[in-house]
Amino acid sequence: MVDLLVFKTPWGWMGIAASGSGVRAIVLPRASRRTVEAKLLQQAQSGREARAVHLSPTAPRLSPGIESVLQKARTQLVEFLGGTRRELDFPVDLSGGSPFQRRVWRAILRIPYGRVRSYKWVAARVGGKRYARAVGLALGANPVPIVVPCHRVVASARRTGESSGHPASLGGFSGGLWLKRRLLELEDSLPLLRGSRHRS
Repeated sequence: MVDLLVFKTPWGWMGIAASGSGVRAIVLPRASRRTVEAKLLQQAQSGREARAVHLSPTAPRLSPGIESVLQKARTQLVEFLGGTRRELDFPVDLSGGSPFQRRVWRAILRIPYGRVRSYKWVAARVGGKRYARAVGLALGANPVPIVVPCHRVVASARRTGESSGHPASLGGFSGGLWLKRRLLELEDSLPLLRGSRHRS
């Protein structure tokens, strides 16, 4: 069973899908509740385990375990976006990813708050630099952005483990580049893209 929660943050509406094993999906801030609900329902219906959704206070009660996970995740995500929390420690279920995707996501979990790394840096940790494109695809499939901090992966940078000699570019982001930039601003890591304050 997968249960869903939609909630308001200072950045907009967000959504979470959770099973008994942990959070399975996070929908990043959007302008409308309806947009988030539609995205969550789409993700839930694409999974064979999705049997119930709970989007309103009038919905049936959740199981205590799932309700606890959803509430903890909501609290921590709101605190993170508010700048009062740096670490997220609620349970996450990444079982929907392929073995390669899970390797990429685990590598990204090693990128500290306030730091950035390149696609090549990640690729080198999951099989070699030739996997940089595949890393990009795995990032696009990341079901739990912010928790698996794919916003900290940039296309290139002078100080992310390479000496490319040219300025960094943000690369892509499933939530949109405006949101990637805002998350990097929150973590005060945009200066790293200009080659300052970063050590590989």
